[in-house]
Amino acid sequence: MWTRAGLKQRAKNVLSTSYWKAFLVSIILMIVGGGYSPPSFNYNYNSTHNSYTGNGSESFGDFFAVFLGIFIVAFLVILAVTLAFRIFLGFPLEVGSMKYFKRAAEYEVNLNHLGYGFNRNRYWDIVKAMFWKGLLNFLWYLLLIIPGIIKYYAYSMVPFILADNPNIGSKRAVELSNQMTRGHKFNIFVLDLSFLGWILLGTLACFVGVIFVAPYINATKAELYLALRHEALLKGETSLEELKLAPPPPMHYT
Repeated sequence: MWTRAGLKQRAKNVLSTSYWKAFLVSIILMIVGGGYSPPSFNYNYNSTHNSYTGNGSESFGDFFAVFLGIFIVAFLVILAVTLAFRIFLGFPLEVGSMKYFKRAAEYEVNLNHLGYGFNRNRYWDIVKAMFWKGLLNFLWYLLLIIPGIIKYYAYSMVPFILADNPNIGSKRAVELSNQMTRGHKFNIFVLDLSFLGWILLGTLACFVGVIFVAPYINATKAELYLALRHEALLKGETSLEELKLAPPPPMHYT
């Protein structure tokens, strides 16, 4: 059973020799990894405005209607571009970032892992699986905030699973993440809370300090995945073949 202290200590050990590479990957992840939550607009057009007469009020009404139309079109264009950026560039980079941190935790520090998701044999499977994960989580949030948060943690291992096997399939990636996090969600939530002090300290430094904490958080999450993956393998919930992992080397006795 993993512990917060154990995960963090292993993350510190990894970062002690590769912090600035992890810092660069974390910056990229912060740029592309955030979700988008569009604001809501409520505009009620009341026909009683016709009771106002005069060319001045009519001109203002026409100007406001044109301005509102331009604003809505601009908003929709920005929304479409943002979503396209998130889906087609952000998703592969997020999986590539998780690949970097996972492999760094296994003592292979290689920035080339950032481009992992852009291989033509992986790209569309990664995009589809990450989109499916995001869609499911969004639908849960539509029900209530608490179920959405629970499912956020249930699906949190999907990027790491795709970093192991990008062709595992959308539904299987979500299912396996659910299995891995079963019984661990509250502890993962507490793990996130344990970083709150560092985040607040970084916020006090004009928010700049938060950037420097990100590698520590990401490295710890990679250690968490390795612990959950090991447990899932022991339980038979997945296999080395399914995750495309190399079998352990044979033991030689003398």
